[in-house]
Amino acid sequence: MNQLNNYRFGSYALLAMGLINLRYQSGSDGNLSSSSLLIVTGLLVFLLTFIPRISSTLLNKSVKRVSLILFIALVVYGILI
Repeated sequence: MNQLNNYRFGSYALLAMGLINLRYQSGSDGNLSSSSLLIVTGLLVFLLTFIPRISSTLLNKSVKRVSLILFIALVVYGILI
């Protein structure tokens, strides 16, 4: 399996969480700004995996660790909002 698929699956999960939060919390104030963080991050990471120069950088060991920590933080954020 391609190592970039982990980034793609994670970005899809963030995108899905953002869209689900946007839909099911449609009556609350500030919902668009809090959900758009997840949506934009998911779309951005997904698009970055298709750029060859950036995708090779994403496969570095230190970048993998930092991205895993950021992914976990964003998932926790998505659950808390």
